[in-house]
Amino acid sequence: MPRVQLIDAEGHNRGEVSINDALLLAEEAGLDLVEISPNAQPPVTKILDLGKLKYANQKKAAEARKNQKVIEIKEIKMRPNIDSHDYETKMKAVRRFFEEGDKVKLTLRFRGREMAHMELGMQLLNKVREEVAPIAKVEAEPKLEGRQMMMVLAPR
Repeated sequence: MPRVQLIDAEGHNRGEVSINDALLLAEEAGLDLVEISPNAQPPVTKILDLGKLKYANQKKAAEARKNQKVIEIKEIKMRPNIDSHDYETKMKAVRRFFEEGDKVKLTLRFRGREMAHMELGMQLLNKVREEVAPIAKVEAEPKLEGRQMMMVLAPR
């Protein structure tokens, strides 16, 4: 006859009993017999309300999901010859994104003859990198794709 370690509805340890006795006790209490740790010798079972247990676990899972933060990638678009005031405004947004825990993708778009002056774009991206160094790290180094130069920054 297989035996189990039984914990009753009040949480008191009843010691080792046969499975049939445990099932009878659970039925008398109007509750379910739940296996808590199947790998123990003998297996540990507890008399409790399975519906309530499932509900509590669902609640716990929902609470955990509620507290998660989904990291988004926010994009900031600039031009290589951006005005200083526009630059400051964009940098304010970048800092706000980092505070919210999001990653930032900086995109520099080159038009027409600006393609001849790639070094201006690199200088601008390096300036951004130095400015946000205390709060962010470079996740993807600046790279050129067609007429765009991109760099991805992540909060520290």
